[in-house]
Amino acid sequence: MMPKSVEETQKALEAHRYIADKGLSVAVFLALKLGRPLLLEGEPGVGKTEIVKVLAEMLSTRLIRLQCYEGLDISNAVYEWDYARQLLQIRLLEASGERDQEKVRHEVFSQEFLLKRPLLQALESQNGKAPVLLIDELDRADEEFEAFLLEFLSDWQITVPEVGTLKAERPPVVVITSNRTREIHDALKRRCMYYWIDYPSFEKEYRIVQEKVPGVPEKLAQQAVAFVQELRKQDLYKAPGVAETLDWASSLLALGQTELSPEVIEETLGVLLKYQDDVVKAKNQARDLLARAQMSI
Repeated sequence: MMPKSVEETQKALEAHRYIADKGLSVAVFLALKLGRPLLLEGEPGVGKTEIVKVLAEMLSTRLIRLQCYEGLDISNAVYEWDYARQLLQIRLLEASGERDQEKVRHEVFSQEFLLKRPLLQALESQNGKAPVLLIDELDRADEEFEAFLLEFLSDWQITVPEVGTLKAERPPVVVITSNRTREIHDALKRRCMYYWIDYPSFEKEYRIVQEKVPGVPEKLAQQAVAFVQELRKQDLYKAPGVAETLDWASSLLALGQTELSPEVIEETLGVLLKYQDDVVKAKNQARDLLARAQMSI
C-alpha cells in the first residue's frame, strides 16, 4: 500500500523491520509520490540494498534486481534473443514446407523468443502493480550503460528493432544504489531524488541490532554496537557496516556470549573486518577500543 505521508512511510518501513531516520523517510516518500527514481549513496553495508527489499514487501509487489558490473551490456541488462530456440523453430518450419522467408522472420523474431532481462521485465506490471526495480552499484557499470539508463528513466520504454517499442503501463519504482567508487553523471542525478545513507548513530544501530537479532543479550548488544562505533573511528581500509554489526551480533549469540571480552573480540574480528591489515590493527587495539566502548555506553 502506498504511504500517504512521511510519517506513514517511516512507520511502514519500521513495520517491515527497517529503522529509517526522518531524512531517508522523506526521500522515499517523495520518490514514491512524485514517481521519481531514488538514488542512494553511502558506504557498503549501511542498508541501501535492504531498504529496496523492504519497499517491495511494503508495496506488496515483486522486486527485480539488476546487479551492475564493469562490462554490463544490453544483452544482460535489457534483452537478448533465444538463438537456440529460434534455430530449432526455423528447422521445424523448413521441415513443414514453409518457404515464405518474411513469415519465418516474423515468427522467430516475435516476443516468444525474446529473453527479457531486468530492465525489460521492469516495464511489465503484474496484477495491476508495477514492480520495484533495484539497479545496484551503478558506479561499477561503464558510463555508456549509464547513458542508456538515462533514456530508459526518461521515457519508461525500450525499443527492440525487430518487435517495436515496449512501454510501461505503470512506471516501476526505481532505486539506484552507488558505493561512490566513481561519480554518477549529473544528468542522471538530476532525474533522481538523492539521499546519502551514513553510518548510523549508536542509538539507531542498537535499535537495528535489537530488531534484526532477537535474543541477543542487552549488555552484549550495547557493547558490540559501541565497539563497532569505536572501530569505525580508526584508520581502516574498510570499516565495518551495519551488515557486519548484525553478523557479529549473530555470531556472538551463536557462541553463547553474554558480554564482550578482549579474547572474544580477537577470535571473532574476521566477522567484522575483511582485510588482514585491518584485523591486525584492530587486534592490537582491542583492549583500548573495548574500554572506550564501555565508557561510551
